[in-house]
Formats: sequence, structure tokens, C-alpha cells
Amino acid sequence: MNGFITGTDTDVGKTYVTDLLTRGFRRAGLDTVALKPLCCGERKDAEILRQAAADELTLNDVNPVWLRPALAPYAASMIENRSVDLDLILETFQRIRRQYRSVLVEGVGGWLVPIRRDYWVRDLAREMGLPVVVVVSNRLGCLNHTLLTVESIRTAGLECAGLIVNHQFPDDPSACTNPGLLEDLLGLPILHEIQHGQRALEM
Repeated sequence: MNGFITGTDTDVGKTYVTDLLTRGFRRAGLDTVALKPLCCGERKDAEILRQAAADELTLNDVNPVWLRPALAPYAASMIENRSVDLDLILETFQRIRRQYRSVLVEGVGGWLVPIRRDYWVRDLAREMGLPVVVVVSNRLGCLNHTLLTVESIRTAGLECAGLIVNHQFPDDPSACTNPGLLEDLLGLPILHEIQHGQRALEM
């Protein structure tokens, strides 16, 4: 399994889901590792993904570019007065991709978060050439957010492999109907449904 993990927004559980997927695939016998090419703010997400793959990669391989301000990468890079090093990100990805058959890449924020003024998360996914998996926080409003995200993925000429529904808000009354409606409206499979508080994933 190789994939670029994006989300309908920030804080929808991309790292949580990528961690569960990495551990699940490895228990199933794959050599999966996970990358977080860009971190803004603390580096906790990258540390979680490194641990998910039994610390086989260095932290700098998991996360080659770290910006300290907890902002969108473009904004954080302006504060630090440096451009995001795209060459380093892509060189690190290609090297890891040659070493492992199964690589997951977690994006930063949502699908159209700016990395540079003229370069977005979408463009990074396009250069990596991986199928895109969308993490959806199952709550009121996720239909609109998911439809817009998938529309943009398809407009960019990229493959959307499917959705992972994260049940962050089990008491939301829309949570029962959202997954079925998304499958119907988009013609995409729900690859996994992550239950509230789930700590492991069987593949």
C-alpha cells in the first residue's frame, strides 16, 4: 500500500489514521513506513509516525522540513525568512521510496494549503505520484468539505483511491448518514472507518 494521506481540513486525524494504517500494514507483513515531509509547530506528528514504523527511519527522514511557527507552511516560512526546501523533501521521498515497497506520506493541513506562494499540498502530491486517500472527520459539514476536496483531486488529474472516515464525534447526528452518502455521491469506497478511540487496525 502506497498513498498520499490528505484531509478535508486540519485536525481531522491524519496523523492518527496514518499511525493506525502504518502499524496495521506492518502487522500484516508489509514493510510500511510513513513520512511527514512538512511539520509546522512541534514535531510530535513526525515522532508518532517514526515510532509506528519501529524507528527504522531517522526523524529527519520522516520529517525533512520543520518550520517552528504553527501556521500554514507558506506563512511559517515567511516568518522564518526561508523558502520551503522542496528539493530536500522530494529527494528524501525518492530515496525512501527506493528502499521500501510500502510508503505512506501524510500531507500538512488540507489539500490546498499553500507550501509556497505558487505551490500547494496538491502540487506535492502530484510530484510524488501516489494515489490520494482522504481522511474525513465524520461530522456535520463533512459532505461539503469532502466533495470539494475530491473534486479538486480529480481536477488535478490525480487518483483518489478512497476515503477513510474518522468517527471523532460519535454523538453527531449526521455521523450515521455521512459515510453512505459520501459513497453514493462520489462513487468512491470507504476504505476504513476508524471508530472513536480505536487503537489498532486489522488489515
